[in-house]
Order: sequence, then structure tokens, then C-alpha cells
Amino acid sequence: MRRLPIYFLIDVSESMVGEPIEQVEEGMRSIIQELRTDPYALETVFVSVIAFAGRARSLSPLTEIYKFYPPKFPIGGGTSLGAALDFLMDDIDRSVVKTTAEVKGDWKPIVFLFTDGTPTDNPQAAIDRWQRQYQRKANMVAIAIGDGADTRQLGRLTENVLRLKQTDEMSFKAFFKWVTASIQTSSVSVADMGKDEMKLAPTDGIKLEKVKREEQYTVADENFVVLLGKCSNTKRTYLVKYARNIGNIAGMEELGIKGTDYKLVGAYPVDEETYNSLSQGKSNLNINSMSLRGVPTCPCCGNQVGVVVCQCGNIMCYGRGTTSCPWCGMKGSLGEGGEGGMNINRGRG
Repeated sequence: MRRLPIYFLIDVSESMVGEPIEQVEEGMRSIIQELRTDPYALETVFVSVIAFAGRARSLSPLTEIYKFYPPKFPIGGGTSLGAALDFLMDDIDRSVVKTTAEVKGDWKPIVFLFTDGTPTDNPQAAIDRWQRQYQRKANMVAIAIGDGADTRQLGRLTENVLRLKQTDEMSFKAFFKWVTASIQTSSVSVADMGKDEMKLAPTDGIKLEKVKREEQYTVADENFVVLLGKCSNTKRTYLVKYARNIGNIAGMEELGIKGTDYKLVGAYPVDEETYNSLSQGKSNLNINSMSLRGVPTCPCCGNQVGVVVCQCGNIMCYGRGTTSCPWCGMKGSLGEGGEGGMNINRGRG
């Protein structure tokens, strides 16, 4: 019998503790319960679960559906993506039957990679190994849980990078139903039609979005934070530049604990047409306003406040009274930011 190996490579780092890992456990139970009622899945699907934090380990080897029991997920320190990939590739070498002249091996494995963070190791060698030897022999779907996952690294592993933006109970349930449906359609493809290909279910009605290629390669120079603004009077564009600063945290000087923020360097007018022609496009990166020290005057008209965030999310300058946003046209007066600051879209630097 030719098997369809399904690998779940699951981030169990400290940031997953609590509700996220509980939702993953419940999701795994629902997947298996549903697949056990599907004749195509029962005939072909074998499931393996690999957990990774600072290290990786198998929670379940490749097991046929009716014998598979969803494991309890542990929690560990770190997010070693490189170690996880190496563990996965070694397991594929050991466990997946290869096609030879005498026998047809297993169908191409499908890997569902779940992570909510940035790698804490250097995954370069493992990613290179995956690209050289496994990318064409396996199908991978990388799921970024929330906004903290490093989609740039995930984009080097697969074209199928998806982001689950909302992590409430209903969103997780809808997501795991989608995973189940994708496994079911893939099992029909191999069992009924003999096609060795992954079939992902439609994402209609699910808060699951495909990460665009340009977003996967969005990287910022962490030595600077640069904000793009527009003058509310002249409609000219300008850049506000902040430089990285490492200094003492108030009240913790004796402990030697340092903090990082960004101090104002200045604000500079730029030609919008030229700037856009040389830019990679708007980034998907944010900085919290609490990390920025200093507010410039507008370099185009002299307004005293050069960084005000409109409800449309763009930056403008402000003088007094009612002002129209030069980006969206909305009118309003200056209000206070929310408690804990607010996230502002930043450039790549």
C-alpha cells in the first residue's frame, strides 16, 4: 500500500504557552476524528507529529489514522527552526519509502509547519539542505500564527506561506477544519486519481491569508526607524528618521539592565515620485510609538508636530484646530494615543 505521509511540524516555544498550544491540541484531535470517518484518508494517510522549541523531537512517528492518538504537546525554550528542519528531513529519509525499479514508494509527503515566532538559531544550513534535496520531494504549507512569525524565512521553504491573523477559539477551529479538508482532498487525489500532488482546500470564510512574496522578504535595518509622512498643508512627502539607542532603564541602573529605543535624528523632505520609483513598496513592519523618543517639526511647513497618525494609518503633520489628512482627506483634531502607545508602519531603513 502506498502511504500519504502527513507531517505536523509544530512550534512549542514558550510564546505558544497557554491558549495557543491548547487550541493546537484540540485542533489535532478534531483533525484525526474527522479523518477517521473518511474512507480515502483511512486508506492512505499516515500522520507524524514533530514538536520543536530549542530542540526538536518526535511526539508520534508515522502512524496510520485508525491507530493514531493525538499527543499532549510540551513547551520548551527557543524557536530553533534549523533544528526542526533537520529533524524533519532525517525522519523523511528514515520513514518515507522511496520509489525504486522494483516497487512504488510512498506518495510525496505533505508538511504542515506551524510557528508563531522568529528563529532563535541560524537556520541557513538547514534551509539550504531543504532547498537542495527536499523541496521537490515534499509539499510544505507554512502557517504563521499571528504577526510575529518570520515569513521571510518561511518563504524560502515554500510558496505556500499563510498567516492566521486571529488566534481566538473560533478562528482556530475554522483553521483546523481547513487543514482537515486539505488532507482529505489530497488523499482523494492520490487514492482515486493517482495524482501525486497536494490539494489545498479553499480558504473562503477563514481568516487565513496568503502571505505575498514581497511581504516574505520584508526586512528592516534595525539600526534605524524611518517613517514616511505627508505635510497636511503643502501635501509634500517627508521622512522622519530615528536612530537606535541602547541605554539604562529607569530604576534598574544598578542591575545593569539595558533597554533599546530610537531617538529622533531629524525630518527631511523628499520628492514623492522619485522616492516611490526607488522603493520596494510599503513594508508590513510596525514600531510602537512608545519606542520612539522625540517629535520633529514638519520640514515642509514648520508645523510643530511632525508625527501624527491618522485613522487611515498614515503619518501627517499637525498645527492647530481641525486638519485634513493629506492621505485620505479625513478631518479631525489632535487626540491622545492609546494606553501603551500605538503601532506605526515603518520603512525598511
